Amino acid sequence: MFQTYLKAFQIGVIAGMRAMAAPALLSHKLVRTIPAKEPQKPIHYLTLPPVSLGLKVVAAGEMIADKLPNAPNRTSPPQFIARVASGATCGAFLSEVEGQPAPYGALAGGLGAAVGTLVFFNLRRWLDHDLGIPDTVGALAEDALVIGVGWQIANSIEPKLETAVSGN
Repeated sequence: MFQTYLKAFQIGVIAGMRAMAAPALLSHKLVRTIPAKEPQKPIHYLTLPPVSLGLKVVAAGEMIADKLPNAPNRTSPPQFIARVASGATCGAFLSEVEGQPAPYGALAGGLGAAVGTLVFFNLRRWLDHDLGIPDTVGALAEDALVIGVGWQIANSIEPKLETAVSGN
């Protein structure tokens, strides 16, 4: 049980770094481990290949947009709320897939997203302003972490197929 909520927190941190990467990674894993059925619950939409592809495209677009000079600040209220909502949703879905109560996963994922947003905002600011490392370099390093660590987290998910598929 603790492992599930730790993973929910971790996927939330990924959402704090890149809001759309977390659902894209989660969906990528679920498409490959849970048979696609007619959606009966919101989680079932993540098991559909077209949804997974769409999330990946949006996540890639977010990574590109992050490098633009007019990209919004991740700590502005709309951006911060979107990241926490993404983390909470992914944490809830991850917990549900692993057969644990979704509300605790949502809490862990939302908290992870808040932590990830603030830590990586301040880390990139420190790298750029104090160390003189161009922000684009920090952004690319953050993307590498999102993909590498996020991939590890997604691959560690152990779906309880009967729970996820049956809708119970």
